[in-house]
Amino acid sequence: MATSTLKPWWTRALYPQDLAWLLLFSALAWVSPTHGVAEIQMLAALAIVQVAAPRIRALDTPHGNLAIIILKLVVGFLLIGVTGGIASSYYLILLLPVLSAATTLGAAGTALTTLLACVAYMAFIPLAYSLGYMLEGLFLRDLSLRVIFLPLVAYLTYGLAESNRKEAKRAQGAAAELAEANRRLREAEASVRRSERLAALGQLTAGLAHEIRNPLGTMKASAEMLLERLGAENDIALELAGYISTEVDRTNSLITRFLEFARPVRLRLAPTDLNALTDSAIEQLVHQTPAAATRIHRNFDPGLPLLEADGELLERVIFNLINNALQASPEGATVTVKTLAAQGNVELAVIDRGSGVKPEHREQIFNPFFTTKPSGVGLGLAITAKIVDEHGGRISLDSEPGRGSTFVVSLPLAPPAHSSV
Repeated sequence: MATSTLKPWWTRALYPQDLAWLLLFSALAWVSPTHGVAEIQMLAALAIVQVAAPRIRALDTPHGNLAIIILKLVVGFLLIGVTGGIASSYYLILLLPVLSAATTLGAAGTALTTLLACVAYMAFIPLAYSLGYMLEGLFLRDLSLRVIFLPLVAYLTYGLAESNRKEAKRAQGAAAELAEANRRLREAEASVRRSERLAALGQLTAGLAHEIRNPLGTMKASAEMLLERLGAENDIALELAGYISTEVDRTNSLITRFLEFARPVRLRLAPTDLNALTDSAIEQLVHQTPAAATRIHRNFDPGLPLLEADGELLERVIFNLINNALQASPEGATVTVKTLAAQGNVELAVIDRGSGVKPEHREQIFNPFFTTKPSGVGLGLAITAKIVDEHGGRISLDSEPGRGSTFVVSLPLAPPAHSSV
């Protein structure tokens, strides 16, 4: 039988400060001159509250914290009451709720708690007079000093705690800025790596394409000559020659795409309405596949500013992304196309309801010749990323396996000067 590895709660949750509190309250009980039952009970109650309260999740709220402070104030008041009232040596116990308020509450909460602690202590003065005590001279000055020390300690502690809170907020802000800077750096590094791969593969592709296209031309001409000279009775040879011609055309079309990928992009910039461009791309898709009309949901920002872009190339980017989203989503599932303006950029988001992109594929998704489609070539997203890069923008992917993907294209309102023609 397997044994549990869980430790008892008192060993999992025992902190060094807990031992300090327990030793402090034990020492108070030991040096007590009276060892009264009520006194020991109050000290035990304060010790339990001080040690156990931080471990109770229900009390880890503003209201719970306030309840603990009030409880400390009440128990401290009762402890002073059962140990001599105004003459009690336990008057310093009122610092517990004051310190708790100063370190956890705001200025108003700290001031109110301190005022209640002062009133709680001074409430024993009328009781002392009613019992016949004479409170005069040095004793009254001593009482005044005790009361004055409560707001003094509250003020100093609150100032220190507020300073620590501000430092913590600054540290959190710096950590958030650093995390954002690291995220942007990773995106920039990924973009640089992608650009380097695209450049190297583009040069290789261009060289290979030109070398392959020449023999393809010879094969195409030979197949056409065969088709012209073969008689109708030689049907097998005619069929094979037809296959050769068809496959040569298909390969030539593929090489054209390779060359298109390798060729430098020359942008023809003009003021462009991204919303109108997206509508045009959607209309093209609907013209090819009428069923897509009911599957595409538009969520456009009506106040989207114009951007300087090559409308023809950018429309191709939008067409490819929406077409891929439709293919990735189940039959009948909706694809959302969203535009918005954000921090000097214009963004286009295409959200599908597909199976998502596996984590190991996300780094390669924009690489040329990488595809998960059985009949794909792997140039669509590579060309898309290249066009976006030439506009000075960036394309990113947010995907979770089983929950779909979101491609976000972010374009600056004014692209880099080198992109212009």
